[in-house]
Amino acid sequence: MVPGPTHHQLLSSLFLSPPPKSKSAAITTVPLDLPRTRAGHSRFRCSAGQTGFFSKLGRLIKEKAKSDVDKLFSGFSKTRDNLAVVDELLLYWNLSETDRVLDELEEALLVADFGPKITIKIVECLREDIYAGKLKSGSEIKDALKRSVLELLTTKGTKTELQLGFRKPAVIMIVGVNGGGKTTSLGKLAHRLKKEGAKILMAAGDTFRAAASDQLEIWAERTGCEIVVAEKEKAKASSVLSQAVKRGKQGGFDVVLCDTSGRLHTNYGLMEELIACKNAVGKVVAGAPNEILLVLDGTTGLNMLPQAREFNEVVGITGLILTKLDGSARGGCVVSVVDELGIPVKFVGVGEGVEDLQPFDAEAFVSAVFS
Repeated sequence: MVPGPTHHQLLSSLFLSPPPKSKSAAITTVPLDLPRTRAGHSRFRCSAGQTGFFSKLGRLIKEKAKSDVDKLFSGFSKTRDNLAVVDELLLYWNLSETDRVLDELEEALLVADFGPKITIKIVECLREDIYAGKLKSGSEIKDALKRSVLELLTTKGTKTELQLGFRKPAVIMIVGVNGGGKTTSLGKLAHRLKKEGAKILMAAGDTFRAAASDQLEIWAERTGCEIVVAEKEKAKASSVLSQAVKRGKQGGFDVVLCDTSGRLHTNYGLMEELIACKNAVGKVVAGAPNEILLVLDGTTGLNMLPQAREFNEVVGITGLILTKLDGSARGGCVVSVVDELGIPVKFVGVGEGVEDLQPFDAEAFVSAVFS
């Protein structure tokens, strides 16, 4: 449980007031019904002005996820089932069968999409330690396997907490290809942030897909957040996001979540538009966007790597959201992406529920796939 605010904090908090009408003809803010206290006032919100609010926010989300490891565990059930052969291989392991067992272990890791580079690295380290007499039982080999995977994740995938800076509002851009789950991930992220007391503004920057704004408005209503959308067709995404960040700055919002159009990493015209979006929000708030999160479909496995490389080269990805991992037996791709790109996984999608976007925790992941 998070302690309630002190009397001093309550007095210093700001009431959430309805947003003023936008001056731009192309942009509109959609206010939604807000929770009320019995006295009829909007309930108090945490504000970014409080000392260390953003750093506490990221840390709090991560800590709460650790107490909810069951979701992560169930979300990786298919990958875990694929890797159940590891226990079978090591149960009656003996030194004379080392090469056969390691060959089958290698195959199991490849099937789970750990990738050839990582798989060979892990298996050869295990082989070396076994023949050196450092690993003398199946349980010791499994523990060494888990340590190897954890080390890969923690060495290169540092800063898994959201890095939201110090200025208000913090700006998070969500990018990715079509069908990866960008808008849904944004909605679930808004839900998580709002639960911790942050005042959230959504920005419907996907101006290409006709139903995108409608979908985001549904998420805004579902989470009780406000949203900025384009009123007319073919509005520039950079203009929508710029106006949203201005609205966020004027309205005392803590975080502005910016949706963007899905685009293939090979469509250079649309990739250039992302640069324009990034520059536009940076002109409103220095240092923005604080996070550029790339949403990747976990069911594509290692095929996501070219996408991630291209997006990273164009806009500089700060973190990854891997979706649909509950429907995939290829959870090893998490390790491959971190090892190949050195970009931390910040969240993983392990279900369709609003709570099923889980902050990524390396130890919990390793426990979930190698139970």
